[in-house]
Amino acid sequence: MLEPERQLEVIRRGVTEIIFEKELLSKLQRSYQTGTPLKIKAGFDPTAPDIHLGHTVLIEKLRQFQSLGHEIYFLIGDFTGMIGDPTGRSETRKALTKEEVLMNAQTYKEQVFKILDPQKTIVCFNSQWFEKMSALEVVRLGALETVARMLEREDFKKRFSAGQPISILEFYYPLFQGYDSVYLSADVELGGTDQRFNLLMGRTLQKAYGQEEQVIIMLPLLEGTDGVHKMSKSLGNYIGISEPPKEIYGKLMSISDELMLRYYELLSHISNEELSSLKQGIKDGSVHPKRAKEALAIEITARYWGNEAAQQAKLEFDRVFSQGGLPDDISEGSLTAPEGGLWVAEAMKRAGLCPSTSEALRLIKQGGLSIDEQKVSDPNLKLTKGSYLIRAGKRRFLRLTVN
Repeated sequence: MLEPERQLEVIRRGVTEIIFEKELLSKLQRSYQTGTPLKIKAGFDPTAPDIHLGHTVLIEKLRQFQSLGHEIYFLIGDFTGMIGDPTGRSETRKALTKEEVLMNAQTYKEQVFKILDPQKTIVCFNSQWFEKMSALEVVRLGALETVARMLEREDFKKRFSAGQPISILEFYYPLFQGYDSVYLSADVELGGTDQRFNLLMGRTLQKAYGQEEQVIIMLPLLEGTDGVHKMSKSLGNYIGISEPPKEIYGKLMSISDELMLRYYELLSHISNEELSSLKQGIKDGSVHPKRAKEALAIEITARYWGNEAAQQAKLEFDRVFSQGGLPDDISEGSLTAPEGGLWVAEAMKRAGLCPSTSEALRLIKQGGLSIDEQKVSDPNLKLTKGSYLIRAGKRRFLRLTVN
């Protein structure tokens, strides 16, 4: 086990805030002296089964703690998942069924063990203790916090001011998350910056139950491929860890040089020393940003698909985007055109190349559409009967037959 100060250096990487660092160092020193690992907890509500790189920021920090010799509690909130975390929401979240939660949880587990060591990870479900609680115990839990304190929470405050409903059940969500820390006697809890209120509740309840308060480590919300908004499937700026290797590799190669360094800090397994050297190399010009981006894309693609698949994804990317070639597996589709032809933006939407005609028009305006390897600049173009090779953006290809 590394000395406590060295451990702290590793843990600090990419972290937004630690509450409180002095307490963490004290816990690390005690752990080092006694040989007793710290209990590191992170909770996940399995409300969606597909994990993207934004989700893995927290999981990568768990992996770091695991490599330092500490005990990882990967808590799946199957009980709280049926309530729904109200964080950041302007309305009450629709509850999931137990079947939906368990199905999502299984998919989640299969994906996270591409990062964590399954032999050294304790997976637990909070239904184990909440389903055994009596009504009286639940009522007593509610007595440990006030309504005034709950309304300090930003999303609750906004909804209350706007006259939007807040259910009592939603007030219980942070209490349940806090009680998870009590039940597990967590030394450290990890979470995103949007989870601050819930994470602090763990400290509050541990103190109320006479336990030593957990240290809170908050991690940033990773920007998506656009470099602006939080990574999200709904915004289309995500990189899913279950996507094909060529998609992961291609999307990583599309990010900006500035965002690349942030991804290195939060997602790469290179050491702090290597990261500092990389940043300096890019700054002084001794490291070409494209070479650094290729190394990152290979590392992350290989993490989820293996090195051979990552190298193959690189070869295809180079052939298609550096040498002007075509992918090996171009999808095919067919559409029926009305008399007079099919408007190109409508064809792109119906063929799945763009989510909407407005997005298709934006792409055409930016010079991102090619048909049969010729740039298309006319947004009013109509496709008549025939076969077309359509390239939308840098990585979307389709052989389209119009009938």
